[in-house]
Amino acid sequence: MAGRRSSARDVARDAGDHAEEAARRASPWVEGLARLGYAAKGVVYMVMGVLAVMVATGLGGSTTDQTGTFHAMEEVPFGQVLLGVVAFGLLMYALWKGVQAVADPDEDCADLKGVATRAGYAGSALLHLGFTITASRLALGLGEGYGSYEGLTAWFLSWPLGWMLIAAVGVGVVGVGLFQIYEAYHSEFKKYLKLREMGEGEHDWIEHGGRFGVAARGVVFCIVGGFLVFAAVQADEEEVRGLGGALSAVLEQPFFGGILLGVVAVGLVAYGLLMIAVARYRRIAPHDAF
Repeated sequence: MAGRRSSARDVARDAGDHAEEAARRASPWVEGLARLGYAAKGVVYMVMGVLAVMVATGLGGSTTDQTGTFHAMEEVPFGQVLLGVVAFGLLMYALWKGVQAVADPDEDCADLKGVATRAGYAGSALLHLGFTITASRLALGLGEGYGSYEGLTAWFLSWPLGWMLIAAVGVGVVGVGLFQIYEAYHSEFKKYLKLREMGEGEHDWIEHGGRFGVAARGVVFCIVGGFLVFAAVQADEEEVRGLGGALSAVLEQPFFGGILLGVVAVGLVAYGLLMIAVARYRRIAPHDAF
């Protein structure tokens, strides 16, 4: 009886493997767009981190967010072409996040945590769609095309009880940051990677560098969310800071601000490198997206 059960499981596993391979051949664009998207996101974070490292070491640079990073890319030779490529990659990332939110290819939706994860994917899709529009406009020489964080926050604060909405968003951003720190501690990103394809040394670098990078990004998100909550309580849109403002806040610390910024900046570079590794090694099952 046990032998029959084992044989049935083997047959089912083989059938599943064949179905997965057939679906992968039928829809290679899903896997391709996801990998290109992760790579584009990695490039953006690496440039952002390098610019902040330059500030920390006194070599110039700037503490900036994604939009400022796009502007920095725009200034290099063939910068608009580079921005066009990055914009296309970010669009692919937004589409992949949309696929994750709708179709749940990672099978995250087993409990309340899974539902929250998919909601986060949807939010990430919208956010990166916005980054895509900004990078595309800059690549075409049309400018950013939208107002500042402060202007948007002021608009929400003008609503009845708008400060509560801003405060809730701030708390949510802090929650995302804390969750990323938790993920860094437990190396959660590893469960999505094809670890067997990595060499031992490569595995160690990706694990330790990835944990450092995810934790650094989590710290920055906590700072951004904290400023949002403070802006809501004070009803002062000028207190709002994006990623660049959060990095500036680290630099402004009275003790070892430059060193702290350097550590966080290197962490952002590490996060970018992790995204490059994810582009190469992530397990992506396009058959589950349909």
